Amino acid sequence: MTWLITGGAGYIGGHVVRAMTEAGERTVVYDDLSSGLAERVPEGVPLVVGSTLDADRVAGALRDHAVTGVVHLAAKKQVGESVEQPLRYYRENVEGLRVLLEAVADAGVPSFVFSSSAAVYGMPDVNLVTEDTPCVPMSPYGETKLAGEWLTRATGRATGLRTACLRYFNVAGAASPDLADTGVFNLVPMVFEKLTEGAAPRIFGADYPTPDGTCVRDYIHVSDLAEAHVAAARRLAGAPESTDLTLNVGRGEGVSVREMVDLIADVTGYDIPATVAGRRAGDPARVVAAADRVTAELGWSAKRDVREMVESAWAGWVRLHPEARTER
Repeated sequence: MTWLITGGAGYIGGHVVRAMTEAGERTVVYDDLSSGLAERVPEGVPLVVGSTLDADRVAGALRDHAVTGVVHLAAKKQVGESVEQPLRYYRENVEGLRVLLEAVADAGVPSFVFSSSAAVYGMPDVNLVTEDTPCVPMSPYGETKLAGEWLTRATGRATGLRTACLRYFNVAGAASPDLADTGVFNLVPMVFEKLTEGAAPRIFGADYPTPDGTCVRDYIHVSDLAEAHVAAARRLAGAPESTDLTLNVGRGEGVSVREMVDLIADVTGYDIPATVAGRRAGDPARVVAAADRVTAELGWSAKRDVREMVESAWAGWVRLHPEARTER
């Protein structure tokens, strides 16, 4: 098998490429480098620079590298930005996927793993989110991921393409400092940034119906997530017939924002108490995955805990921000 990893120079994509390569799979990275970094691509792995909207470039990559499976991670992924730029998000995330799937079908590529998101669920009022929980996305980003699932599954049914849609929960950590997330869009790096500035981290809302009043989320180490992609790719490659999987990828354990902020303080050594601001619109009180189906289908389960996520993410942060090492 040769797997084309779109978005393979990104934060999650870089981990997926490394995990698949270390597992003995041949990989090719396809990335427009708008947010990805070429240095994340391992030595010996080909890098094709291009957009998924470029049909000729995509078709050429599939043909030139004799691709037999695709893991599609390339996408725009900022919720707030998607509200401001819905047309851009639908073009990049939905039209880009359509172009890619058309090329995959034309080339006869048999396996396709689609990067989805827990954002497809919106604000589920349940203790554990199962794959059967109704999907009511609350942002254009979440809508594009749900539409992407529909398009992926429909293509599979029409062509016999074996498909898996993986719904990620809250991703954190790094396999090594050089693969760390360079963005500051999620809770862990946002807290790192505040602490490095000598400012207090902010908690948005402390009056939710949860044990400590702050939102509860399911965090998964990016290395575990990457290994889930390896398991999904191999499951599809070994399937004798059309396969249609939709799976949550999480730990099945909730961690509150307050607990996460306190853990970050313990790991980093910064003693700056968090301040509490008002709730943000659209933040559900609790979103935690039911993770039994992915274990049953792929034989995979998360192995790394939240402290490992924070410690590895911090190592990556201080590599990029040496000033964070100063005496506290």
